[in-house]
Amino acid sequence: MYGARFKLTDQGLARAQLEADTAYFFDDNTRQELENVHTTFYTVTGAKDAVLTARHGTINNRTNNMIARKNVVVVSEDGRRLTTPELIYNQQKNQISSDSAFVMTEPNRRLEGVGFRSDPNMKNIQILSGAKGIARGVSTAPVAPAPATAPATAPPTTLPPKR
Repeated sequence: MYGARFKLTDQGLARAQLEADTAYFFDDNTRQELENVHTTFYTVTGAKDAVLTARHGTINNRTNNMIARKNVVVVSEDGRRLTTPELIYNQQKNQISSDSAFVMTEPNRRLEGVGFRSDPNMKNIQILSGAKGIARGVSTAPVAPAPATAPATAPPTTLPPKR
């Protein structure tokens, strides 16, 4: 099929709109192999949440999962960007995850690791292994000087007890 379009739903709630240049149907139409995937994720109120693009993808109607492969990029509405070679989208949990290496960038921050779990908007990300990151432009409040203290004096001398 050329120009394929799928609505990914969970209990009647639209979670995502998936489009692909080409779709191939297998296993009694329960598995679709996709080329040039473009998926738009939505919040529970129907607002656009994030966009995923990938060269290849698979939809499995039995597990309600979508697997994106090759040059996977997810961009949130507020500018977070995640890149990874492979990503799984679970419709019931409304969760993206991977066991592959990934890089997530946002203004003034970069996170890397191997494996993650997150909501599609990447606001709540859990890194599974090898986490490292860089933060730029983080400012801190100036440290107040310590209060002045009296100059140190010699300790008082004590006399030995009388016998």
